[in-house]
Amino acid sequence: MQEKARFVIIGSGWRASFYVRIAKALPERFELLYMLCRSAEKAEKISKDLGIPTTTRIQDCVDAKPDFVVVAVTKSSMTDVSLEWLDRGFFVLAETPAALSFETIKKLKNLGEKGNRLIVAEQYRLYPENAAILSVLENGLIGEATALNISIAHEYHAASLIRAFLKIPTDMKFSVRAKTYEFPTTETLTRYEHFTDGRIASKKRTVATFEFKNGKVAFYDFDSEQYRSPIRKNTLKIQGVRGEIIGRKVYYLDEKNEGREGEISFETAWGVREFTEKNFSHDEMAIASLMQKMYSYVQGKAANPYPLEEAVQDSFMAILMQKSIESGGGWV
Repeated sequence: MQEKARFVIIGSGWRASFYVRIAKALPERFELLYMLCRSAEKAEKISKDLGIPTTTRIQDCVDAKPDFVVVAVTKSSMTDVSLEWLDRGFFVLAETPAALSFETIKKLKNLGEKGNRLIVAEQYRLYPENAAILSVLENGLIGEATALNISIAHEYHAASLIRAFLKIPTDMKFSVRAKTYEFPTTETLTRYEHFTDGRIASKKRTVATFEFKNGKVAFYDFDSEQYRSPIRKNTLKIQGVRGEIIGRKVYYLDEKNEGREGEISFETAWGVREFTEKNFSHDEMAIASLMQKMYSYVQGKAANPYPLEEAVQDSFMAILMQKSIESGGGWV
């Protein structure tokens, strides 16, 4: 029996490189058959630099018969390219977001059974720390979660976490009010550069309030520098009926209703020890976990790791938040 997932990557940008690193670090689990590039020059360079098989021919990828196809192209092209590979009969693991417009959301909702083969690579619930927090919430230690302040991810990623932490179903109605501000910030790190000259630039910070029909509320706050800057850190606070979680600390009532506190450990999450040895970032840990779940799903051994309706709702929440910003911060 085949023991490792065989896949191809459509796209050769920054996000595609994550899947390359994972496959090279875990050859016993994943086999990269091809990376599909736009030009022969780029395919040749990537093959030489990374030591992976590349091609410019779609047919090469089709003939390789991968277990699934990773689509990691630009956000504007993501949906159309994913649908092309669905039409070719493959399971598709598409990078986020699922959609950027209401028109695209409608198109995805009309896929029917074909949509079961399209999985969006929403990885934030699989971050070790987030998985550990979800486990604490599932165990009921702080009772039902009713409100949260979240400043750890942007737009559709944050929407996914909000719904997971508060247990909000995809069909629950909500309203949102959002506004974006700009503040001077010292630049430090980007995807490709490291600044140490103290340069200052205007950076955007978006705050929003999501109110759900069941009375639960999420307060969203995200700075455009937050993912990489050493001076813009993530924060999370989840309040429940019998306690709250702040960062990695949990404050709760015991069976005698006496106050207690504890530390949330994420070292036991799936693959953490192994992935740490591979020097994986938490993002890479989450993606590797998702790829493994994807393979099990393709084999019929596990449930869909992230159903399309979930990803569509993430995009819907992000789009409505943007609509509120464009309207001047009113409720949508």
